[in-house]
Amino acid sequence: MKQQVVVIHGGNTFKNYEDFIENLKNKEVSLDRLKIFKDWKNFLPEELGEKYEVLAPRMPNGTNAQYEEWKIWFEKIIPLLNDSPIFIGHSLGGIFLAKYLSENIVPINIKAVILVAAPFDDENSDETLGEFNLSNSLSKFNEQCKCIYLIQSEDDPYVLFEQFEKYKKLLPEAKTIIFTDKGHFLQDSFPEIVELVKKIS
Repeated sequence: MKQQVVVIHGGNTFKNYEDFIENLKNKEVSLDRLKIFKDWKNFLPEELGEKYEVLAPRMPNGTNAQYEEWKIWFEKIIPLLNDSPIFIGHSLGGIFLAKYLSENIVPINIKAVILVAAPFDDENSDETLGEFNLSNSLSKFNEQCKCIYLIQSEDDPYVLFEQFEKYKKLLPEAKTIIFTDKGHFLQDSFPEIVELVKKIS
């Protein structure tokens, strides 16, 4: 049986619908923004190889993400998974996994959870996280995920390093991987995460 790797992408959140509409009106559009964008998540199936099944669900309304909508969709995915998947959450996908797994018990074993550039809260940030904000307890997350990795780059312009420190405080057993020059991990190649997944499985 192939090792399943479930990748939850990032997204944007707003305090209310009016703020979302205002953002749409003010956002600059260029030809580059209209081109098909691919990053490391798109290349994971090829780079991991035939022993892996990479699942990349498109979460609802990524440009105006609502936690409850993502929760509903995620709960439709869980019954389709084999035992012991590896979950990877990038950016908003990371905080979603942390929040969901800190509030809910999943009916399968989890081999590992990897949080990449995951925000913890919207303190000291120009952007809101709304219902994605975490509580001060991640004990349920820690209990059902014995293998947790926190990956952060010191030069991330969107998720400040202090957010990573908050995860470390509440998840003291988590393994940490720190980069200095990966920004928000939007590059098209991420060999370190390929190597990590292979090491875990």
